Amino acid sequence: MRTLVMKFGGTTVGNTTALTQVVSIVLQENERWDRLIIVVSALEGVTDALIEAARLAQLSNRRGYRRIAATIRIRHLALVEKLPLGTSERNALQADIDQMLFDMLEVCQTMADATSEDLIPTKTDTIIGVGERLSARIVAALLRQNNLRGVAVDAIELIITDTTYGHAKPDMQLTQARINEHLEPMLGRIIPVVTGFIAGTPNGTPTTLGRGGSDYTASILGVCVNATETWMWTTVDGLMSTDPQLIENARVIPELSYDEVAELAYFGAKILHSRMIGPLKKKQIPLRVKNVFKPQLPGTLIHLGTTIPQGELRAVTAIQGISLSASYSGTLAEISSLVNAILHKTIGSDADVMISAQSSSRTFLTFVIPTASGPDAVHNSLIALNSSLAEDPNHTGWQVDQVSVITVIGTDIDTAPGTLARIFAAANDVRLFALSQGPSRCSISLVVQPEDTDYLLKQVHDVIINSG
Repeated sequence: MRTLVMKFGGTTVGNTTALTQVVSIVLQENERWDRLIIVVSALEGVTDALIEAARLAQLSNRRGYRRIAATIRIRHLALVEKLPLGTSERNALQADIDQMLFDMLEVCQTMADATSEDLIPTKTDTIIGVGERLSARIVAALLRQNNLRGVAVDAIELIITDTTYGHAKPDMQLTQARINEHLEPMLGRIIPVVTGFIAGTPNGTPTTLGRGGSDYTASILGVCVNATETWMWTTVDGLMSTDPQLIENARVIPELSYDEVAELAYFGAKILHSRMIGPLKKKQIPLRVKNVFKPQLPGTLIHLGTTIPQGELRAVTAIQGISLSASYSGTLAEISSLVNAILHKTIGSDADVMISAQSSSRTFLTFVIPTASGPDAVHNSLIALNSSLAEDPNHTGWQVDQVSVITVIGTDIDTAPGTLARIFAAANDVRLFALSQGPSRCSISLVVQPEDTDYLLKQVHDVIINSG
């Protein structure tokens, strides 16, 4: 049985034009595949608004979270009103939207009235998962209107995780069992429209998979149903050689290996969630990234990569990070543990040590801040780290700074003659704090000052273009 999992991001379900494309794509692929599974994100910007609603509820700002709920309601109802739906389908959908937002407001009220912080993580995940539940019902209704048996399915009952709220880790054994029981029997008869991003504990308490986690949902489902392929639909033509919003001559990369795309996602490519690649690689399920408005284009194919030229420079990314330096030489366990605890509390993400370097008298560490942590993550992390280190008499000598990490991607990048020389030549006018080759042998990273980011990104991208 040929099975296709398709994930549609927030920009592909946010207006009538995009949703028309989504339906057209599903209608076409339904004719070509034995079984389809659809995964959807919340409408663009809705998750950010829900995160803010949860924060305001925590502060007992009732007017604030009610205003956000009202704005989300207006936006979704306005979208539904413009869609080509029958009267009964539209009325049922409007009622669902109202009920879900009413339930969300009750959760916000519970948080606002809470006398303990114990409930905050669980209630926050309940609130911020509402966006996916809303969009899944809209897409399923549109499919039914086009004579497809679309059914919205909440992943809370399918993807079972631990209790790391905000960044939960799936239990693949329990998840496989739930999918076998609840999802597999639908396939071939029904097109399930599954909520991305959200999951649940074994007892049904909602969790989330981290920002951008809808990609991860598609990956997990693909593995558990033994999908033939998994497709990610976006509004760009595929994965690019660099960020096209920063560099005009960025180009589509026709194919990438799993290792290359994992490095791309980890080091700042915003299209894919970094945790989604591992499960697909393990099962060798091909992944395609395609443009919802240009479905005829091939996009980017991610696969085992045996036909990909070795040593070829493929892409360059930029991601924000934080550096710590001190006149210190010794074990890094204590400072790394402290930074991990601070970042986990501040941005809900563990500290990933990207580079550590020591001499006889000095230590330099770089921690990557995931793009999925939000636009204020670096600023908030800097404040929290400076404050905590200043109050700790054992760590007052550490200096905390914002840095950028420029990463060049290519399979077996260390085998290409002159690769390092060309990268160093591109960085000739830039102060380098640190340099590292990734253990996967398909990335080289340079740590620089934030003000040098755009310049070095362009310089290195020119090397890629001219060597391709």
